[in-house]
Amino acid sequence: MQKLKMEQKSISGYLYNLALDNSQGFLATVVKCGLFIASFFYGLIVRILIWFHSLKKPCRLNCKVISVGNITWGGTGKTILVEFIARYLKQKEHKVAILSRGYKRKTVDSRKLGIDISSMGDEPYMLSQKLRDVPIIVDTDRVRAAKVAIRDYAVDAVILDDGFQQWKIKKDLEIVVIDTKCPLGNRHMIPRGILREPLSSLSRADIFVLTKTDLVADTSQIKDFLRKINLKAIILESVHKPVGFYRIDNPEELLSLDILKGKTATLFSGIGDPGSFESLIKSLRANVGLSFRFPDHHRYSHKDLDNIFKNSQNKHSDIMITTEKDAVKLLTLPVTSYPLPVFVLRIEIIITKDEERFYNRLLRLYSL
Repeated sequence: MQKLKMEQKSISGYLYNLALDNSQGFLATVVKCGLFIASFFYGLIVRILIWFHSLKKPCRLNCKVISVGNITWGGTGKTILVEFIARYLKQKEHKVAILSRGYKRKTVDSRKLGIDISSMGDEPYMLSQKLRDVPIIVDTDRVRAAKVAIRDYAVDAVILDDGFQQWKIKKDLEIVVIDTKCPLGNRHMIPRGILREPLSSLSRADIFVLTKTDLVADTSQIKDFLRKINLKAIILESVHKPVGFYRIDNPEELLSLDILKGKTATLFSGIGDPGSFESLIKSLRANVGLSFRFPDHHRYSHKDLDNIFKNSQNKHSDIMITTEKDAVKLLTLPVTSYPLPVFVLRIEIIITKDEERFYNRLLRLYSL
């Protein structure tokens, strides 16, 4: 499979590879030294902020607060877990809202918020399309967003998407998602590593959800490490399971995973962990000819699509496949005018061990 790793052309992609020690050589070594100094000051600022907020009483909301976040930079699978929790609580007849800051959205003022990707950001907009009966409120001020959810939607719970670094709100359940393919990186803080907080912060977690555990040989080492930091937290394992495909212009009709049989596919994505997406497609025994990797949250242009389709035709691809997060960013582009069909992979998260324990912990919130 030929990979066109577009993220390496961006500064963030280069820094991310340095943070994972994927880049070697003299120049990389020099840059890493500078990044180590920068990470010292970053870590100092974060520690001061944590200490400062510990002196203040956090805001207690008139509903249950479930935080789903991570301690690392990059895709861990937290948004799909947010969707999973929201669906489960709705199934149990609870009124729930999802609060997000809307990373890389164009609209800053929440009062001007509209139901479109530019004002919400790609992940919140994706959730709004998949969870039609769940309010998705986008605001950098989570307290203000929560008050809107309580006032306008009478919710009994809010889910903080990417909420681990939210220190202003009193949380009833702190869930930390950890990607087992790259759990903690090199254990340095940003920008020398991928840690957003000191490892000691993991002591705040009530639940650790290990994701993509089917892509690693053993999870015992990361489990042992987490238990040393936080003995009280529940540790759960999960996998990302392919559910089916849909044509980008018809998301209501879910097609079988068997549509890949005998076909050559081109993959393209702008997500935090494109390798996992590629591994899922490969697990379906697809013949992958090309894989385009764009930076996380990438906004596609006509030029991007022209390049993808041109290379796909040269490679004699039959179909093109992308993620749901990417699909919502293609809706304003003439994707269906190209000669190759674009299919979107739908996935779900599965708790592989102690699933009932996870459900019971969620429901226990309502008895407290």
